[in-house]
Amino acid sequence: MTFTIITATYNSEKTIARSLDSLLNQTLLDFEYIIIDGNSKDGTLNILKSYESKFKEKGLTFAWFSEPDSGIYDAWNKGLKYAKGDWISFLGSDDYYLNDALENYFKLLSISDKPLDWIYSNVLFVKGENNKRLLNSVWSWKDFRRNIKITPAHVGSFHNKLFFKTYGVYDTTYKIAGDYEILLRPKSHLKTAKIEITTAIMDGGGVSNNMIKKVFGETLRAKRETGGVSLFLCYFDYYMSLLKFKIKSILNR
Repeated sequence: MTFTIITATYNSEKTIARSLDSLLNQTLLDFEYIIIDGNSKDGTLNILKSYESKFKEKGLTFAWFSEPDSGIYDAWNKGLKYAKGDWISFLGSDDYYLNDALENYFKLLSISDKPLDWIYSNVLFVKGENNKRLLNSVWSWKDFRRNIKITPAHVGSFHNKLFFKTYGVYDTTYKIAGDYEILLRPKSHLKTAKIEITTAIMDGGGVSNNMIKKVFGETLRAKRETGGVSLFLCYFDYYMSLLKFKIKSILNR
């Protein structure tokens, strides 16, 4: 089995080198790395060019493309067109893997005796020096369809390539919650497995954490249109999520 890692970048010069290094430092090197850049205006492209020889030295497939896109899910869909791996992940341009991440995913898949759509792990969420927490949710349809906040972190997961052939690619009308919506499509039939270790570090400065109200709004739509949750429960969850967020913000001041 082989892996494809896809990263969407746009003006990511401050963080992308860390992501690139985390791939070069993997203990398992049977993967390809694809970067879809949204026509960055800073030094991102120069950094990508400087890493080409480093990946080549290790015999790794490293490809990057730069052109305007309509958002992260448009970029991910472009990456899917190039992906050749059996299992596909999406690494944020400000996130990074621990050195043995891919090796541990490989071990999980090697011992699995059942077909799987999606595998995932724990992820360490870091926002500044003093704000760290472990994202260690366990997927269940009952919880997943109602609460995005307990969803296993997307950055710590891999999708079977056949998943996208069965359920389609990302809906680009979503700007933040498209990774949640796509996993609602199989409903309770999603076949998952978890590694009870941490494989990735998630930077707390991502889009989703800066646009909470929009996240909740898109989540409401995904639950209603794709998850089949009643309109009453969708709005109940929406306002409860906003209330909890506001209370937490006040307590943290």
